Amino acid sequence: ITLRKVGNYPAMIPAFLLIVVVIAYRIVTGLAITSGTTWLSNFAPMAAIALCGAAYFPARYKFTVPLIALFISDVVLNMHYGFSLFSPFVASHYLGFALVGGLGLLLQNRASLKTLLPASLAASFIFYVVTNIVSWAFDPGYVKNFGGLLQALTVGVPAYSATPTWMFFRNSLLSDLLFTGLFVLCMHWGRTPAPARASSALPRPI
Repeated sequence: ITLRKVGNYPAMIPAFLLIVVVIAYRIVTGLAITSGTTWLSNFAPMAAIALCGAAYFPARYKFTVPLIALFISDVVLNMHYGFSLFSPFVASHYLGFALVGGLGLLLQNRASLKTLLPASLAASFIFYVVTNIVSWAFDPGYVKNFGGLLQALTVGVPAYSATPTWMFFRNSLLSDLLFTGLFVLCMHWGRTPAPARASSALPRPI
């Protein structure tokens, strides 16, 4: 029985709980972080949520769950920082999510650690490039030439944050890899029958 069988929703419960934890983590760190904090900046696997959700969830949840997760955290964080939900910078998050979700759809029939871990690297890169290109195009702090684009993809605008954009990318890459691995394990745990899990936990004779 696979997770895409209708009616096998209990198998998704561990993954749903993991997404809830990630969204709560994104909100808490987003509210607590300061411009000088670099090691937690963007350490939230939003691209991995879109990738894994599209790869594993039934059709009705493939995009709705990731989008709702992103929207809830965006509402809280944007209200705190005074950003508009209708800005091109916020829209770029959803565009990046949609592209990453499309990548997840391509892997839905062969989702595993072997396929999703490399895909999470691609997902992080897609999300990073899309969001930073939009920032370069609409942020007046960037010169609209190739040099300005390189600045957007590497150091960003120092006046806005002490964290360069390459460090945001590094942190999102690490968090996406971590979340993808945990997500696959949660889906495997959810679809494994309880007796099998219990027997696997018993000590083996030497």
